[in-house]
Amino acid sequence: MASTRLKDFIRDIPDFPKPGIMFKDITPLLANGDAFSACISQLAVSMPTDVDYIVGTESRGFIFGAALAQMTGRGFIPVRKPGKLPAEIHGIEYELEYGTDRLEIHRDALTKGHKVVLVDDLLATGGTARASVELVRQLGAEVVACLFVIELTALKGREQLSGIPIHHVLQY
Repeated sequence: MASTRLKDFIRDIPDFPKPGIMFKDITPLLANGDAFSACISQLAVSMPTDVDYIVGTESRGFIFGAALAQMTGRGFIPVRKPGKLPAEIHGIEYELEYGTDRLEIHRDALTKGHKVVLVDDLLATGGTARASVELVRQLGAEVVACLFVIELTALKGREQLSGIPIHHVLQY
């Protein structure tokens, strides 16, 4: 299924979660088995071959990252919001438009020499992706690519990820 067809499964929701935002709703894509499978296949085509793990950012990065990991025979490592991981964690705080947030990963999830691909549903401003990349790097691993289902180009998120190959399935 071509990317142009996959756009048929992305629903625009105006003024969500706040006025002036046009939310790109992926739930129709997830609800259609053929579309979801085609999306994961397109992510897999963009993935470098020399990869140890897929790292997915909470929460929708889990959906796409775990499916990609299963398809490609790689392990999946979650990057979570605070307080969600049971073992010893490593965390990073990062700036939001209004305030800060935090992401965490199990301290023993990655080590020096591991090569990972970061997967998430959306690249917007790049703040969450940048924090996830930094978290992985702090554990000694290398992010060899970032894969997104949707990239919102007007928000220039890829500027936050300079030096890392970035691939998307859909672009708005």
